Amino acid sequence: MKNFKVSFITQAAAIAAVYTVLTLVFAPISYGEVQVRIAEALTILPAFTPAAIPGLFIGCLIANTLGGSILLDVFFGSIATLLGAAGTWMLRKNRWLAPLPPIVSNTIIVPLVLRFGYGVPLPLPLLMVFIAIGEIISCYLLGELVLTVLLPYAGMLFGTEDSAEIKKNSGNLVQK
Repeated sequence: MKNFKVSFITQAAAIAAVYTVLTLVFAPISYGEVQVRIAEALTILPAFTPAAIPGLFIGCLIANTLGGSILLDVFFGSIATLLGAAGTWMLRKNRWLAPLPPIVSNTIIVPLVLRFGYGVPLPLPLLMVFIAIGEIISCYLLGELVLTVLLPYAGMLFGTEDSAEIKKNSGNLVQK
């Protein structure tokens, strides 16, 4: 039990660190009304381990804080990632549905923050389209790449029963 807790905390911390670094390294495209946050590709990780849920939340919280976001954005932007990660965990058995929750949560929440927090004058539906496109690129295109690359190593990297389940349900995830 103690090893599980240490492993969980270590995985969450590593994911938070990678999310933060990716967001800050790609800062010019990670913030604003048109954004492709490369780090959002990591929102596929709850398909492998529940430790990714707090890891992604904390990583987003740190990245938004260090990136100079307003308090409203730090809070609600991080909540959008948290909701998306939890949704990915719930849909982890289906490769094509797993990336959907972060896309939906960010498409709904982030445009509201941009409009009412930052005063971006663009119409809300247009902001939603911009954010949705960026999230589709990050979560589906890049997230699927991350999933494909990590899937053969899932048990070794994450060591969870769900990793074995992902491989077992590979009909939904990956063709053998």
